[in-house]
Amino acid sequence: MVPVAKQYGVNHMAKKKRQEKKAAAACVQCDVQPETKKVEQPHKKALVNRVRRIEGQVGGVLNMIEEDRYCVDILTQISAVKSALDGVAVKILSNHAQGCVRKAVMEDGGEDVIGELLGIIRKLIR
Repeated sequence: MVPVAKQYGVNHMAKKKRQEKKAAAACVQCDVQPETKKVEQPHKKALVNRVRRIEGQVGGVLNMIEEDRYCVDILTQISAVKSALDGVAVKILSNHAQGCVRKAVMEDGGEDVIGELLGIIRKLIR
């Protein structure tokens, strides 16, 4: 009989433990205050950096318009901005699903939170 560590690989087992810890940490991060609905983002610094970069891209679009740049170049830059914003939204959505939604489902079935999640997904895919 092959030992489990050799069968699945030591890295596989370590990776699984890291994923379980990460999921548990995400749930801990999701202590929502009902009055304010404030939630500490687990990757706040990275998200802020990404949004600041997008802010710079939007400024670039403004400059391109002011400088009467070629329409296709402006539209290409706008497309890049939209794509970058979608990336931020997906990261926040992922954190929400792995933290807030998971916690609500484990506590009380989470029907309200699942409905809220589906509503925001509908908005994002429009």
